[in-house]
Amino acid sequence: VMKLNPQQAPLYGDSVITVQLTEEDKVEDDVVFYLVFTGSTVQHCTSTRKINPGSLETISPGHDCCETVKVALCASREGHPVLVVAEDSFQFVQDEAYDAAQFLATCAGNQQALNFTRFLDRSRPPAANVDFLDEKVALAFRHLKLPAEWNVLGADQSLTENIPRETLMHFAVRLGLLRLTWFLLQQPGGRGALSIHNNEGATPVSLALERGYQKLHQLLTEEEAREPESWSTLSHTVHSGDYSIKHHRGLDVYMLTAEA
Repeated sequence: VMKLNPQQAPLYGDSVITVQLTEEDKVEDDVVFYLVFTGSTVQHCTSTRKINPGSLETISPGHDCCETVKVALCASREGHPVLVVAEDSFQFVQDEAYDAAQFLATCAGNQQALNFTRFLDRSRPPAANVDFLDEKVALAFRHLKLPAEWNVLGADQSLTENIPRETLMHFAVRLGLLRLTWFLLQQPGGRGALSIHNNEGATPVSLALERGYQKLHQLLTEEEAREPESWSTLSHTVHSGDYSIKHHRGLDVYMLTAEA
């Protein structure tokens, strides 16, 4: 038996899982452990990192639906067949950050909803929570299957630049969400949103300046702005046919996902 801690992860993955090994599984250095997660339609295989003789660390994969999956701990050694050493179950859940990303994605052009998000600003979370919120919501957004026609400014592209309105970009900048802003900039309509004034005449760029968010202001105004440092420790994905491979730079863990 192995113990996974925690035994669940949000759908968008990218959280750390610790694997406690039992006495008999603590083995020599030339054994490589990996975890295989088997869901109803996709399967993931993740490499692991040894923390000490009795425990490993890995990163949870992003999954396609909320469900409980089987996890197998496999051990491989040169010249030997791959062994399944232990099995356990693991749950993928939809958390608040995922709900938030879904809500924001659907209300991209909805003024009522976007004005409601301004209410959030008045009860702003403390800085440490903002950072946590930023990372989780941006990860969840990245995991959503956004429709091909999705746009930061909403579906109604006939609106001219001159109509004062709130945008998702105003929301992300107002709360100081660096990673979410970076994500939105890469999406259709992201750059266009930078020059849109809201009813008070503020653009996302002027908001960043007024609030003293220097890094954010740089991100919005520099031609060659690179992704925020904080973003670079997270997983990066490469797609190939039915497969995708993610590399988590922070822990140097790889994940392979395949249609089962």
